[in-house]
Amino acid sequence: MAAGGRSWFRALALGVSFLKCLLIPAYYSTDFEVHRNWLAITHNLPLSQWYYEATSEWTLDYPPFFAWFEYALSHIAKYFDSKMLVIENLNYTSHATIIFQRSSVIFTDILFIYAVRECCRCVNGKRAAKDVLEKPTFILAVLLLWNFGLLIVDHIHFQYNGFLFGLMLLSVARLCQKRYLEGALLFAVLLHFKHIYIYVAPAYGIYLLRSYCFTANNADGSLKWRSFSLLHVTLLGLIVCLVSALSLGPFIVLGQLPQVISRLFPFKRGLCHAYWAPNFWALYNAMDKALTIFGLKCDFLDPTKIPKASMTGGLVQEFQHTVLPSVTPLATLICTFMSILPSVFCLWFKPQGPRGFLQCLVLCALSSFMFGWHVHEKAILLAILPLSLLSVQRAKDAGIYLILTTTGHFSLFPLLFTPAELPIKILLMLLFTVYSFSSLKSLFRRERPLLNWLETIYLVQLVPLEIFCEIIFPLTPWKQHFPFVPLLLTSVYCALGVTYAWLKLYISVLTERISVRQKAE
Repeated sequence: MAAGGRSWFRALALGVSFLKCLLIPAYYSTDFEVHRNWLAITHNLPLSQWYYEATSEWTLDYPPFFAWFEYALSHIAKYFDSKMLVIENLNYTSHATIIFQRSSVIFTDILFIYAVRECCRCVNGKRAAKDVLEKPTFILAVLLLWNFGLLIVDHIHFQYNGFLFGLMLLSVARLCQKRYLEGALLFAVLLHFKHIYIYVAPAYGIYLLRSYCFTANNADGSLKWRSFSLLHVTLLGLIVCLVSALSLGPFIVLGQLPQVISRLFPFKRGLCHAYWAPNFWALYNAMDKALTIFGLKCDFLDPTKIPKASMTGGLVQEFQHTVLPSVTPLATLICTFMSILPSVFCLWFKPQGPRGFLQCLVLCALSSFMFGWHVHEKAILLAILPLSLLSVQRAKDAGIYLILTTTGHFSLFPLLFTPAELPIKILLMLLFTVYSFSSLKSLFRRERPLLNWLETIYLVQLVPLEIFCEIIFPLTPWKQHFPFVPLLLTSVYCALGVTYAWLKLYISVLTERISVRQKAE
């Protein structure tokens, strides 16, 4: 960005930081206790016991770099309240503990702010506008810095996604700037902070192989096989090996690698999280539930043979489907792999430079969200944030962004179920959504409408859905007998929108014609 742009970017960053400070007293979820427990574990126990400690049910289940991050924070936390570092102090909270934990999230978001600034520098400046409010860089900065989902997940619900997404966006920016080794290093480090980012690893691997390991294309854009660089492959391999050795090496020496892996991939938690993520399995579960009800009413099913573990019990557990075939971790892995494959082929055979990489990254994230095992609803941010970079460059991508962002963010509403947070989440959602629609519509006002009438009707229906779930349903007798209904309705309805956005983006990528110039790039 030009020097003149520093003032407005600084104002946006300071403004959102001030808002985060105002949210310090807000409700926080069990994740607050999760991270307090991890502070205590890493502070008091030797390395050899980190992944074995089980005093709390919230055991350490993030990769080693995040454990070291908690270890570093714990040495600051002791000056706020040393009691938070006692392992046996389960569910411990104090004013000092809340201040420290909330502040640590806000402070580490500095990396996210820097990464957004770097991403803004990568935005195509062809749509330069006289008014700063209509510049693609300004719109992108707001969409990322003030992202509604990230605000409520990190600064109300409580997590440390900000600096993790900062690492991802910074790695994306470095790849866009053709600083490939820096981008690869940042992503390798990110994987050892939080392994959920393995979802988008195929996009990184193929893009680096296609753009860095092969150094030239033919005149028609096809790959020049003789341009393969053994040196570049070696450098990438060294980065991956060195980062992995630094992270996992101590546990390999201790013979604890299987224990670490078992904590990182707990397949016994079941297909869905306690609250269904709005993906394919939410639709699958709803269909199985509907068929079960229909079968019972028509006497096609024996009530005594229906599995006791209910998928609508709001618990993290394994359960069997009643009518449809039960889903195994292997089945979700195959579905995820098959859904990612076309986007990876497009990245290899239809290269479009950084934009093609971003499209593949979003599709990898969305495909994994759609078909993955035990997907959390918060994982939708893994697709929404990088899609923000595409939304300010093409009208077609902007329309998809509006559908995915609106439904994805709305699906996060049940995370904040306390009355005090109801007006906060509605106000923040409205402000962000209205800005997203108005700014992108203004940016592409000379092109076709971003949404068709059917898409508009679908999104508008979210309003009566929220009114029913938050106001009408609690006043009915159904609340006592069917408490999961609002969650089910929210997940299933939002799953339709997320699925539609995923299909629309895939169709756009698969049918897009690439010019020879784009291929050469």
